[in-house]
Amino acid sequence: MRIVFAGTPPAAVPSLEALHADHDIVSVLTRPDAPVGRKRVLTPSPVKRRALELGLPVLEAARLRGDVLGQLEALDADAVAVVAFGAIAGPRALATSRLGWFNLHFSLLPEYRGAAPVQRALMDGRTHSGLTVFRIDEGMDTGPVLLQRTLDLPAADAGAVLASYAREGAGLLAEAFSLLASGDCALTDQVGEPSHAAKIDPEEARLDLTRPAAEVLARFRGVSPSPGAWATIGGQRTKLAGLSEAGPDDAVPGPGRIAAVHDGVVLGTGDGAVRVAGIQPFGKPMMDAADFLRGRPDAAFDILDDDEQSGENDE
Repeated sequence: MRIVFAGTPPAAVPSLEALHADHDIVSVLTRPDAPVGRKRVLTPSPVKRRALELGLPVLEAARLRGDVLGQLEALDADAVAVVAFGAIAGPRALATSRLGWFNLHFSLLPEYRGAAPVQRALMDGRTHSGLTVFRIDEGMDTGPVLLQRTLDLPAADAGAVLASYAREGAGLLAEAFSLLASGDCALTDQVGEPSHAAKIDPEEARLDLTRPAAEVLARFRGVSPSPGAWATIGGQRTKLAGLSEAGPDDAVPGPGRIAAVHDGVVLGTGDGAVRVAGIQPFGKPMMDAADFLRGRPDAAFDILDDDEQSGENDE
């Protein structure tokens, strides 16, 4: 088929590669180059870089309006494949291909509609989620389903899970487009109770160390590596890295307290402790947690007051 591929981040690259192997990618639609790093260097999206490596034509647009719509109409595509493009398609955009726009979404819709389905599922402590390929309509991830696949949700951070789901999703999207090409496909309405997965706000990445260890780990996994987990020491934002389950014989130093154990460092929570690999003091580079503790043996993370805890629970 003649396909337009729309995507932007690393999670979209495996799907681009999979569809390129089987179909004619007439154009790759991605968001414009964006400033990156402290020097704000204009940098192409991961999808744009891979498209150019594959010799594919690229369209760039921050919004699906104006000239880009005329360009899409002129391509006369059979279908549009979307993986985390980052802009909403209106009625005219959705009419630019013969069969429609089909999105790979990283949840079992209608659960976790929105921008951060993997992150929110991890924060909720879920152990299973999945993938959905659906035809886009004018709602927010509300269109009819072409294919779904249930997957484990491992005890890993969101970056690792997204990378795994992206690889699995590439195969599912390729299968979906093979069905579209053959005409042997059926669309079904979404079934179940919808839930919403809004983009993670940096304030939501704050860890409440009075909560049980399982909840602290779930939030850490959902907000890592971006925007990144943090708490405060002496009122200053301090980032945390490499949180994992504590061992059965590890010390339990109390909520917010830091303690050395025989092969690492633990951080106290409301009902126990978690291992911590890295601590980044405000304005400084990330440090090995053991080195941090040697330099500041009496340091402890601040404990949220009642109003702050209530705000956390309201997210």
